[in-house]
Amino acid sequence: MKFTFLLSVPALSVMTLAISVPLAAQPQARYTLTDLGAVGDPFSQATALNNYGLVTGVNTAADGSLHAVAWFWGTMTDISKPGLGGANSSAGAVNKFGQIAGIAETSAVDPNNENFCGFGSGHQCVAFLWDFETMTALPGLGGTNSESGWINNLGEVAGIAETAVRDKNCPTQPAANGTGPYVLDFEPVVWGPSPGELRKLPLLPADTVGMAFGINDAGQVVGVSGTCANSYLPGFAAGPHAVLWDQDGTVHLLPNLGGSNPDPAVLAVGNVAFEINNNGVIAGQSALSDNTTFHPALWQDGIVADLGVLPGDKVGAALDLNNRGEVVGASIAAPGPPNGNARAWLWRDGVMTDLNTLVPENSPLYLLTAFAINDSGEIVGFGATPSGDIHGFLATPCGNSCGSAADAGSPWATRRPALSDNARKFLLRRGLRGH
Repeated sequence: MKFTFLLSVPALSVMTLAISVPLAAQPQARYTLTDLGAVGDPFSQATALNNYGLVTGVNTAADGSLHAVAWFWGTMTDISKPGLGGANSSAGAVNKFGQIAGIAETSAVDPNNENFCGFGSGHQCVAFLWDFETMTALPGLGGTNSESGWINNLGEVAGIAETAVRDKNCPTQPAANGTGPYVLDFEPVVWGPSPGELRKLPLLPADTVGMAFGINDAGQVVGVSGTCANSYLPGFAAGPHAVLWDQDGTVHLLPNLGGSNPDPAVLAVGNVAFEINNNGVIAGQSALSDNTTFHPALWQDGIVADLGVLPGDKVGAALDLNNRGEVVGASIAAPGPPNGNARAWLWRDGVMTDLNTLVPENSPLYLLTAFAINDSGEIVGFGATPSGDIHGFLATPCGNSCGSAADAGSPWATRRPALSDNARKFLLRRGLRGH
């Protein structure tokens, strides 16, 4: 087990993190794999799941629009209708009660054409809560757009909401992932638990924008603080400062892996906290000292650990973790627009393993990104079909009942399929957008 630590607290805290992770790695679990995509669909994506088999995500409709969907025991339900009046939507997170948070377009045209949610249609996009088969738009901060992150079991939703403040420091050109050009400032928020309830989260001193992604059942929230000039919305979200908002609402800067001034011209490079479990452990990514590469990161007790990347890769992100401390994410060969060069991974007991080596060798997908893991160890994300389309997947632990697992040297475990043009377009727009 090897960690790279960047200390911001006394050295004794290194011991705290070190002994909280088992010293002897156990054999990695094996998984069966379910392709959640429909035959012929160029793009679907599984984004989150609860402990009862309910999976959220997005699927391509017959007209080419993207629809918020949910899968229960493999059966897909389109929850986008009647929606909020627009064509596109996506379901991003679900709690144990089946409440779903996501984003949806309205019928209104975005007057600033910011492409806030990455759908590319020119319409306003807002966060929603789906509850008892009803989709409700969440309130804003006076701006045009908003976006949801995680939802906890109290019904609180972390997210991002635009204000009415026009910021001259915002970039005048779209970001590398296609969002923008930004015009209005956006701030981290928490919606709920009461209907219509909204509270702003404070930013670090001198920062002007922020994003809230993860929230646990104690009300701790994690995300990003920065400026409009150096922070980019999902997919492939990035910013200069990963932060924790504690239960009392105070904001705390999380230490980084050396990259204190990430290059905003490089797609996804930055310091981002994506998720926090009920034990207060945080998963995300952090820029290295060259400020052009980033690694999956884990924060605990004020210490950041570099989880590294899979052999041969250069960058990566930790996108979710469960309450057992198992972490999932993506490892990528090089920064820049996606070219089918990502690999989904599982980090367990101090070991990062390519998820493609833990599924049967005849599995229907090459797994590109793992977005979420529940407390039973089930994992969801997306992978590539042999034809190069993108489909959501569910990986289920199967113990000794699995077929033969693909080994690290097999063609299935090492190949990285070329993506179709449609899949490449969708992937660039949606990117590392799990919640």
